[in-house]
Amino acid sequence: MNFDDVMQQLEASGSEQTRKTYMRHGVTGAMFGVSYTTLGALKKKIKINHDLAAQLWATHNHDAQILATMIADPELMSAGLLEQWAKQLTNYVISDAFAKLAAQTPVAQKKLERWTDSKQEWLGMAGWSMLGQAVGNADLPDAYFEPYLAIIERDIHSRKNRVKHAMNMALIAIGTRNDNLQKKVLAVAKRIGKVEVDHGNTSCKTPDAAAYILKTVAHRKAQAPGR
Repeated sequence: MNFDDVMQQLEASGSEQTRKTYMRHGVTGAMFGVSYTTLGALKKKIKINHDLAAQLWATHNHDAQILATMIADPELMSAGLLEQWAKQLTNYVISDAFAKLAAQTPVAQKKLERWTDSKQEWLGMAGWSMLGQAVGNADLPDAYFEPYLAIIERDIHSRKNRVKHAMNMALIAIGTRNDNLQKKVLAVAKRIGKVEVDHGNTSCKTPDAAAYILKTVAHRKAQAPGR
């Protein structure tokens, strides 16, 4: 599929209902309102096509940019290109999609270390989302994540709205990595208390970190082989 084919497919797949849903989640500007089911199907059809991803991102159309994050080649996302894309983040939906791509790039660690300190809401959110995804990187020792626990405890209540949510989710991810980190995270979560995030006109909620960690760990143990 070329650029024109994809844009025509996106436009034909959009719906008013999905546009309204995206708007409730803070998406503004140009969009067709394409469901994630359709975007996923397009991703499977296109696979990886970095040139097409660049064209789609340049449209500033929400649906096209989400698809761009799905089909871009992480190996070709240089530090400079990531910064260019990062400057265009305008809401938490696209920030989340961007973070999933950025977390797969060769410069992921350097970027998350910089972006977690950002005062800009969407960039800060992306950085903390990337940290949560880095938990699965076996090459990173527990010691890499421990300093971030202190930052979360100190700053989470004073950070911008969506950054708070991403920090809370990163805390949960770190707490589910292993028993050693779980113990430390549960202590931090107790001291932090409830994290207040404005989710707008949606049914979304920010989970209680301690309860979510314990539930996740219990589920993993229940699903473990031999049980």
